[in-house]
Amino acid sequence: MSAKIIIGAQWGDEGKAKIIDILSEEAEVVVRSQGGNNAGHTVVVGDEVYKFHLIPSGILYKGTKCIVANGVVIDPEGILEEIDHIHEKGISTDQLSISDRAHLVMPYHKILDGIKEDHRGDGDIGTTKKGIGPCYMDKAERSGIRVCDLYNEEVFKKKVRENVLIKNKIIKYVYDQEIQVDAEEIIETYLEYAKRLKKYVKDTTVEVFEALSKQQKVLFEGAQGTLLDIDLGTYPYVTSSHPVTGGVCVGSGIGPTAIDECIGVMKGYVTRVGKGPFPTELFDAVGDKIRDVGHEYGTTTGRPRRVGWFDAVIGKFAVRTSGLTSIALNKIDVMANVDVVKICVAYKKGDAVVKEFPASLEDLALCEPIYEELSGWGPIDHIRKYEDLPKEVKTYIQRCEELCGAKITMVGVGPDREQNIYIN
Repeated sequence: MSAKIIIGAQWGDEGKAKIIDILSEEAEVVVRSQGGNNAGHTVVVGDEVYKFHLIPSGILYKGTKCIVANGVVIDPEGILEEIDHIHEKGISTDQLSISDRAHLVMPYHKILDGIKEDHRGDGDIGTTKKGIGPCYMDKAERSGIRVCDLYNEEVFKKKVRENVLIKNKIIKYVYDQEIQVDAEEIIETYLEYAKRLKKYVKDTTVEVFEALSKQQKVLFEGAQGTLLDIDLGTYPYVTSSHPVTGGVCVGSGIGPTAIDECIGVMKGYVTRVGKGPFPTELFDAVGDKIRDVGHEYGTTTGRPRRVGWFDAVIGKFAVRTSGLTSIALNKIDVMANVDVVKICVAYKKGDAVVKEFPASLEDLALCEPIYEELSGWGPIDHIRKYEDLPKEVKTYIQRCEELCGAKITMVGVGPDREQNIYIN
């Protein structure tokens, strides 16, 4: 198979980075197609811990082409810091490409992101305040500034000045804030960024197409997760892009016929950051244990994640909306020494049984999980073969597979590369 997509099939933080890292070893090209540096991937290699926000984790493999595609919104300061950090670790970025069509996160996007979130008060949506949403807003409004604009100085200056004029009025007259943005300072700073970024800037749609035409192994890595999709997720507690498989095609400039496999990464439990209904959420010692053992704290924000039992309603929704051909079930080792493990098979809303994930958050908030209970298991982080897993773990895997409607082909029993078990 020449082209594979990996996405998060829950609320993000499913441990995609490890699966991406494992599959990147075989890939010749790794593509990031949506989101910004509000997302984070953590990869553990021996004693080294790498944290990626914009650059594909395939950069760890010498000779692997890494592409930040047109659907990504790029904070130049952030990506340059990431490049510097990678260089400090002795890793080359010679194989990195950045799309000339990608939109730029500007300083006023970050300011507006923070102001808007504070203005919402108790109704905040949990944004990382990195300017991602306002950048996508400008993109949709057709007032955005793209990477290619950096290399036409007069066009760039004109667009910055026009945007700053409007943004300063919004900041002052809509939000009653005294902060004002200096257009000339932005222009000077960003043109310096442009000099450093220039060697990476390419028409990445051509690069991706040529790689596929040559039958190279191309891996499209998703950020965030299915339930954070702007259309399909738990709106408004979502991101501003499309983390589902369909978003990959638009975000990297290729057609759907180019894709061979769609892999969804799920955890053996579910986590969520920020507000919104969470039917299987745990508020007891088991939830605390899973959070601590699983190190469920945000890569980008450090915020503790909400924890709950595996939700097969969500799993089935992800399989259906992204056309998943297989599932990688991650972090089941975290649930070791839990006596009874639960799987949510449906919801109960009043007297009705709900089997499909609802659009309305008000409806979701009224849903109570209907559980199946299974026997727990002991430590499994030392196991490397499927046949060596305890029967309780195999039963759990098989039941998740049946309920979600897609084959589970990988199982994660720890954070390291070698702690991944292939099935079939």
